[in-house]
Amino acid sequence: MDMDFIDSSKCPTSRNRLSAWAAQYSNFDHSELFATDARHFDADMHVGQLGALRFARLSCRGSSLDRMPAGDLTEASGYTLIVQIAGHGRLTQFGQHAELGPGDIALFENSAPHCHHIAADSSLLLLRMPAQALRTHLPSPGQFCGRRLAAGSGMTDVVSSLAQNLCAQALGGLPSTIHECLSRQLLENVALAFTHSFSQLIAASAVVGGRYARARLFIEQNLGDPDLGPHTVARALNVSARYLRMIFAREGECISSYVLRRRLEETARQLADPRWRGRSICQIAFTWGFNSAPHFSRSFRERFGMPPREYRARQ
Repeated sequence: MDMDFIDSSKCPTSRNRLSAWAAQYSNFDHSELFATDARHFDADMHVGQLGALRFARLSCRGSSLDRMPAGDLTEASGYTLIVQIAGHGRLTQFGQHAELGPGDIALFENSAPHCHHIAADSSLLLLRMPAQALRTHLPSPGQFCGRRLAAGSGMTDVVSSLAQNLCAQALGGLPSTIHECLSRQLLENVALAFTHSFSQLIAASAVVGGRYARARLFIEQNLGDPDLGPHTVARALNVSARYLRMIFAREGECISSYVLRRRLEETARQLADPRWRGRSICQIAFTWGFNSAPHFSRSFRERFGMPPREYRARQ
């Protein structure tokens, strides 16, 4: 069921405030929500629709908030645009890290693992876009996910202002007869903003770029599979392993190195996260597809310059 307004202050007790708000939030986005200080958590959210686009304007006060996707990611198609209105946030996806400040925007793919940190005293706009609707204007969106478009550069300010204004008008009763036209205009500007700022990322061949994006998505969804490798990915994409190696070589990294790097990055992220202190280093490493403790320790030291135990202690 669609909802118009969610306010955590409507919950009578602070103990249940986060869980009650998260239950309502799940109607917009199936995510796990973690508050740094649940006792002081305070947030509200306006939800609306603009043609095929669903959006939420969220204000987070009193405590920072971390959201991670929940459930079967393969069923969560589409993309989400973050428009940081005030305060700060951080988005991580595909090994990219975007530190967001007022006026910045970023994109993530809903069906791939990602982490989104919302700092206290922040407000932002989340714009959920169907995959096909965005790809009509931006053929390979995956290559831009996890990257920041800085305020004041390129077309960032145009997209930020347009998204906020259109969504505010939609909440105020914009005639439904023009929703589709305005949503297409917004998607076109989003596409222009990313292609203008990241023109160097656009592949010479749309076919090759699309397959590279699908390969990365498959890898992200299966990082925990110890059997994941070039032949597994090639079979999933119905291409030869040789062709797959060529696609990754164009990006300057072989596929095996990419898989190892992403596993190490996700392992390091959990080692630094207090929520995972109850799990051993080996448990975390094996969750991300490592099946040999010595190999993991050696690879981790080569990547981060110290053994996993020391890395965790420093964090």
